[in-house]
Amino acid sequence: MLDVRRLRVLHAVSTYGTVTAAASALGYTAPAVSQQLAALEREVGLALTERAGRGITLTPAAELLVAHTDALLNQLDAAEADLAALRDQVTGRVALAAFPSAAATVVAAAWAALSAAAPHVRLGLEEMEPEESLPAVRQGQADVAVAHEYDIFPRPLDPLFERRELLTDPVLLALPDRCPGGGEPVGLAELGDWPFLAPRSGTACAEMIQRACARAGFVPRIVARATDFRVLLSLVAAGAGVTLVPGLAAWSPPAGVRLVRPAEPVTRRIFTVSRRGGDRAPAVRVVLDALTAAAAPYNPTAARSDDTP
Repeated sequence: MLDVRRLRVLHAVSTYGTVTAAASALGYTAPAVSQQLAALEREVGLALTERAGRGITLTPAAELLVAHTDALLNQLDAAEADLAALRDQVTGRVALAAFPSAAATVVAAAWAALSAAAPHVRLGLEEMEPEESLPAVRQGQADVAVAHEYDIFPRPLDPLFERRELLTDPVLLALPDRCPGGGEPVGLAELGDWPFLAPRSGTACAEMIQRACARAGFVPRIVARATDFRVLLSLVAAGAGVTLVPGLAAWSPPAGVRLVRPAEPVTRRIFTVSRRGGDRAPAVRVVLDALTAAAAPYNPTAARSDDTP
């Protein structure tokens, strides 16, 4: 019989890439991880690791075992979830990861609702962009991620993930009041000579602006970058430039900012991600339902004027 604890150790080494990182994630020492791997090798009668420079790499036998272990661990998680569902009271801790504009709106509203409806569900939140939160779910560091993708920049997902749609978020042009025009849609090509403000490089929001401008036939001249859209909107109000901003991030724009729809629409889809089968855990399911309900008022079907998010 294979020892499930040792299989978890092998799975962690595969997930985190090194013995040291796996030991840190599991709360073990590195020698203890090495001992567990050696014991598992004796159980299976095959070498599972081999030296690669200063580290190790997994053998084909180990890779095969890891593939089976993925399914096994999912089944164990499902069994634990089914047992938890037999209890009368929904309890447990759920670790959330969410990007800033969702954390400030949808997550905050869901948290308030859960405090009243499910007081024994304990939430933890860490602010993360999808580039960080999706690996966190994959590695078991988060139970649920609130993530996003743009229609001009789709985001492929790991087949181990379950995705639940929350809302569709239209992207808006943020212009200084002195910029000519009213509330009618504006073509991005008309702004090719304007300085642009953008999120930090390497994020989907920054890539969205590059792709939207490329579609309009120009490369934006970026004069400022910030991690927070509130900073970018304040700079727009100060006349520093223009930017594209998702509606959820521009819910309460500062004075001096005019929000209009671009003539070439861009849409951001916001969704949750959990490990496949993870929503069978009552606490996770309750949190997902609360996020879905909290997102409803932020959908574009809500009554708004054409030039406000």
